[in-house]
Parts: sequence; structure tokens; C-alpha cells
Amino acid sequence: MRKVTLALAACLVLAGCSALRVAYDNGDTLLHWRLTRYLDVDDAQEAALDQAIDEFLVWHRSHELRKYAAIADEGARRVERGLSREDLVWGYDSLVTQARVSLRDAATRIAPLLDRLSEKQIQHIERRFAEDNRKFAREVLRGSERERRARRLKRDVERMEDWVGRLSKEELERVRLYTARAPLFDEERDRERRRLQAELVSIVRAREAGKRLPDAAANWDRGRDAEYRAANEALFREFYAMVLDIDRMLTPEQRARAAGRLRGFARDFTTLAEAPGRRRAQ
Repeated sequence: MRKVTLALAACLVLAGCSALRVAYDNGDTLLHWRLTRYLDVDDAQEAALDQAIDEFLVWHRSHELRKYAAIADEGARRVERGLSREDLVWGYDSLVTQARVSLRDAATRIAPLLDRLSEKQIQHIERRFAEDNRKFAREVLRGSERERRARRLKRDVERMEDWVGRLSKEELERVRLYTARAPLFDEERDRERRRLQAELVSIVRAREAGKRLPDAAANWDRGRDAEYRAANEALFREFYAMVLDIDRMLTPEQRARAAGRLRGFARDFTTLAEAPGRRRAQ
């Protein structure tokens, strides 16, 4: 279920500031929709699932959002003064630390339900995972290396321009250089996804979710193979180098845009933390 919580986090981080509140206030619907794709639950199990989702979001709103606000606010200050590699490491480590806390809490809340699934329901999860893997192959593994790098370049440019606005010729060239240098490790990502899926199914089939799932969710990266780790580290080295080079090229307007976006997230996280959660329709 790690993917579901991360899907919510991605929606919040990648959405515009105005959309962030809408996404979070409808987090119960999003999580219910995502989870019930994998969990073929009966009425009683669905009620238990909805209660776990509600309790998780109440906890997350009251315990975690102010921490995200502080990270976003500090990130804005670092962007304004100019980034260093230490700043990038701090940002990544801060977000991963918070993700681990949230994943552990979410897994703890859903584990009792998972330990009561029947074999038929577990097989439903396996079928959904198989569908996900076929979709990943269609969308990510297709094409030559050149075609995959072209798709990644398009995504990278779009994401960078989301933060700083239209890239200059020099900035765009630096993104192209990153795309050419950074390793493609889609096959390794595919193996890692399958490893996590198999681990979850093994835990659920053994009826040990209550005992093992919280730690497994919080430490999803613990079982990665050496090839994946090496490729991932190389990717981060190239990514950090690109971001630092582009940071030195930013115009005052681009820097202000990036810092302003982070401050917008900080304001919205604070507002969400202070506001009562949306009540689920009965």
C-alpha cells in the first residue's frame, strides 16, 4: 500500500498551490479510490478501511502538515540565497524522513484489515499488481534508449519550467546534458516494483501485516539490490549537478518564482493544519 500514500503525497507536492487544498481536503476519496482498486472488500471491510483512512488523515493533518510547512519555508529561504549540494541533500532527506513517518502510521492503521483478507482477496491484489506491471511496460519500457531519453527530456523540461518558468537556451541545454548523462534504469525500477509487490503479498498471505508491514513500509528501500542502488546514486549525482548549474543561471525573476512557490506550499500546509478536516459524506 506504499504506492497509495505516495500517490497522495505526489498530488500535494506537484499540484499548484490553489489545487493543493482541494487535493488534501479530498484525500479520503482519493485514498479510498486507490485502495479499493487493490482491495476487493465487503461492506464491513470497507467501513473499516474508511475508518482507517479518516483516522490517518486526522493524524496527518494535526501531526505532519506543520512539519511540511516548515520544510517548504526553509526551502524557500535556501533558494533565495542560492543553492548548495548540502541544501539539496537536506531537502531530499527531510522529505524522505517525513514520508517514512507517514508510511509507518498508514501501514499500522491498515494492517488489521490486511490480516483478515481471504485468499481470493489476496489473489485480487496480485491481479491488480500484474495489470500495473503490464502498464509500466507499455508506458515506460517501450522504445529504444533514444526514445526513452527523449520522453524523459520532455518530462524534465516541463517539471523544471513548472518551478522557474520558461528556461533560457543555456538552461535548456543543461537539462539536455543531464538527460544524456543520467542513467536510464527503467528495468531496475521494474524489478524493484516487483520486489515490493512480492514482499507485500508475502506479508499479507502470512497474516503478518500487523507484525511486519509498518517497518517494511517505512523502510521500503532496505531490500534494493546493488545494481539499483548504484544506478540510483548515479542518477542523483547527475540531478544535483544539473540543479546546481541551473541555480547559478537563474534570473532574479526565476529565483523569485521558485521561492514563491515554496512559500505558497508553506502557507497552504499551515492553513490545512489549522482547518478542520472535511467530513466524509454518510
